[in-house]
Amino acid sequence: MVNRSKDIQRIREMLDVFPVTAVLGARQCGKTTISRELNGTHYFDLENPRDEAGFMNPQLLLENLQGLVVIDEIQRKPELFPLLRHLVDTRDNQRYLILGSASRDLVMGSSESLAGRIGFHHLGGFSMADVGAESLTRLWIRGTMPRSFLADSERSSMLWRDNYITTYLERDVPQLGIRVPARTLRRFWMMLAHYHGQILNFSELGRAFGISDMTVRRYVEILEGTYMIRVILPYFNNTSKRLVRRPKLYIRDSGVFHALMGIGSLDQLMSNPRIGASWEGFALEETLGLLDRRSEEVFFWSTHSGAEVDLVYQRNGKLYGIEFKHADAPGLTRSMGSALSDLDLERITVIYPGDNDYSVHEKVRVVSLKHAATELLTDSDN
Repeated sequence: MVNRSKDIQRIREMLDVFPVTAVLGARQCGKTTISRELNGTHYFDLENPRDEAGFMNPQLLLENLQGLVVIDEIQRKPELFPLLRHLVDTRDNQRYLILGSASRDLVMGSSESLAGRIGFHHLGGFSMADVGAESLTRLWIRGTMPRSFLADSERSSMLWRDNYITTYLERDVPQLGIRVPARTLRRFWMMLAHYHGQILNFSELGRAFGISDMTVRRYVEILEGTYMIRVILPYFNNTSKRLVRRPKLYIRDSGVFHALMGIGSLDQLMSNPRIGASWEGFALEETLGLLDRRSEEVFFWSTHSGAEVDLVYQRNGKLYGIEFKHADAPGLTRSMGSALSDLDLERITVIYPGDNDYSVHEKVRVVSLKHAATELLTDSDN
């Protein structure tokens, strides 16, 4: 059993403030397990036929309950949101913890009906803080999904991920509006995996897949809304340089990315040309968790001449940059120098898989991912 104390603490804080707390995340990321550790008085799973039948008359079912009421997979019944507003406004002895996988519909529906009454916690899979720095490589290879990370062997982990992808494509995605055969959709997702860590060209992807760029955008938005991919927008500043204006795309879970690319072990990854992109996506997810930032709160910066910074974010009125490098001993690059000058960055932190931390410039420091929490949080508070 992995102790996810940070997430549990944050959810408990929200439950103290809001009458309704929503925990959002991809399927199988651990939402249900965490909810059971919060000692809810009543638990309902809307994918359980017996519980779903009870919600034929939801007001009769819920109105006399007391304590913490947990409703799992609530995106299956968005019509519950107005009722929850009524219940929390008229009863002081109820709190609701709602769990869901499809964020776009869930956030839209709950925000409209429960404005000012609901707090959101975005749950990922396991993080390094959960499993320990000694398990960093395993977390990178297998990904953050609990069942994949905790599998008995690499083979079992890969088998679970393959079936996870199949189930997601055949059952979940069609319910969200992508009406194409699962085999075709899997090919589309594999094509997205080849864009992992790269600038996304909707027109190019549409031509390769035989659909319009607008359809590609819609599919990407749907996959992003289920927490399977992450889209990072470009950062614009006042400069005479020509800037890249298209977004970057990442498969959020490194284990899913490896499964889509047919990478089943560390040896296979080390000899794969996409190892740099794999590390970038994995380290980026860890970093966003440390900084407690969502996609819309961070950016990347890139010029047509080749200068770039993988991650740009603001904290306390200052602008910071982060680079992710899979190298033994990253050094100062011309690209970093351009970014420091053009963006007036407070500092660039280069995150790599090694063990030693060192400076390569008065404003550029190379840091092990194992030590990134101390470095980034201290840096941001200055």
